[in-house]
This record gives sequence, structure tokens and C-alpha cells, in this order.
Amino acid sequence: MGAALMRRGPELRPKKMADLVADQIRKQIVRGELREGDWLPTEPELIERFGVSRPTLREAFRLLEADSLVRVRRGPPGGARVSIPGPEAAAPIFSLLLALQDTTVEDVYAARMVIEPPAARLLAEAGSDADHDALAAELEKVEAAVDGRFGAATVRFHQRVVELSGNRTLSTMVTLLGEIMSRQIATAYDETPRQGAALEESNRLALRSYKRLVELVRRRDGAGAERHWAEHMRRAQEHLFEDPGAARRQVIDILD
Repeated sequence: MGAALMRRGPELRPKKMADLVADQIRKQIVRGELREGDWLPTEPELIERFGVSRPTLREAFRLLEADSLVRVRRGPPGGARVSIPGPEAAAPIFSLLLALQDTTVEDVYAARMVIEPPAARLLAEAGSDADHDALAAELEKVEAAVDGRFGAATVRFHQRVVELSGNRTLSTMVTLLGEIMSRQIATAYDETPRQGAALEESNRLALRSYKRLVELVRRRDGAGAERHWAEHMRRAQEHLFEDPGAARRQVIDILD
């Protein structure tokens, strides 16, 4: 047998019983056999079912808690209850991964420009009337914030465009980017040279663009909605990165 075949790779650690128990419960949650708010069977029942000790079962609970899949109530009567996490639960680690890869804010914005315009088209063409109404309702919130927390309201509007498109993968991606988007907008507003009337005018121009998108979506003009949102984001990019150094700023810098 050749030396290459004799060479041993890294040994795989066999899974402990706690891991196996957690895996079984995790699969039940993923398959929908256990739903949000369901209580798991009592400790004695689970100990008998899996043939494990109480410490092993409690270690399995800790693993599931770390995944945000259950909440454990300690003390009598105690128990573990299913808690289905949303994409926002993974957002901190996702942001950390981007930061560790020295990702720039400009890179994040480029990803958004790939995601959002096609999502606007999906929303216009395949969204229900209720979805279109929901986007219009979000527009009203932006309009109400035009003289106040406008930046935060715009972030939410952008997220809703994607969420309401019906594509869960795109929706998850934009949710994961949500914190970075919020910090990016907040930083831009803090550093913008526009103040007073100039800032208000900039906000109102953005609001007018949002209204145009809602109109195109309601008309089910997918191509028009996609073109408009791509152009809107290109113009917004000029505003967000007026400071030449802003585009090169790394994700870690805005998350500090």
C-alpha cells in the first residue's frame, strides 16, 4: 500500500449522546413535527425515550438553546419550549464573517444592488394585492419619518421590498445584511455635508422615488420596477459614498 494511502487523515470525533439527542429533536423541529411554542415532553419521558441520563439530556438542551431552537424554563415545573428563530438570529455571526474577511461597505452595497432590483420585479409581477398594500403601508411609515428617523425608515422599506417579493432566500439574505445596512445609513447621515433644508430636500427626493416604485408595483410593471429601483440605488450610492473614504470603509468599522 502506497505511502499516500497509509497516511491517516484527521480523526473524526464520534458524536456524543447529547449531540445525537439534540440532532433528533432538531430534525423534528425542521420537519414541522414540533412547532413554535410546543413544549417538549418532560425530562423523565425524554430520558426514557432516548435512554440517556439527566445530565446528557440537559447538555442536549444546552445545544438546542445555543441554536435558538428551544427556551428552557428552569425550576419546577420547568421544561423546554420550541422557539423558531428568524434570520436575524444569524445576523451577528454573518456580520462577523464579513468583518473577518475585510469586507468593505461598498462590497455590501454592491450585493444589495444585485438582490433588490430583481426582488422589486418579482414583487410587481408575482406579488399579491395584499403584498402591494403592505409595501404601500411601509411607504406611509417612511413618509411619516421624513422629518425624523428617515434613515431607519428607509432601511426598513428596502427590506420590505425584498421580503414581500416572496423569495425566501433573497429575504433571508437582506435580513442578514439588515444591521450592516442600518449602520451604513446611520453613518452616512452622521457624516453628510447636507444639513437643514438641503437634507430635507434630499429626503423628499428619496420619498418621491419610493412612491414611484409603489406605483410601478401596483401596475405590475415588473421591468419598470426593476429599472427604477436599480436607478434609485445607483443615485443613493452617490449620496451614501460622497466621502471618498466611505466606500472603502470596512464592515468592522461601522459595527464597532
